[in-house]
Amino acid sequence: MSQVPISDDVIRLGQFLKLAGLADSGAHARELLEDGAVTVNGQDESRRGRQLRRGDVVVVDHPAGQTTATVG
Repeated sequence: MSQVPISDDVIRLGQFLKLAGLADSGAHARELLEDGAVTVNGQDESRRGRQLRRGDVVVVDHPAGQTTATVG
């Protein structure tokens, strides 16, 4: 699990996926969300605009396994 620092109090999920290296681009982030491959704090999430705060845990299910990042 990696902790990814953010400069503001909140960040949108789509932006965080790119910042954390969990998605290659905005289009890739959208695909992950549409495919149901993303959870935030253990709950399925499909909204790119979901606002994340420090301490939130994002998990992405890739074909090679799960990748986890915490908003820092």
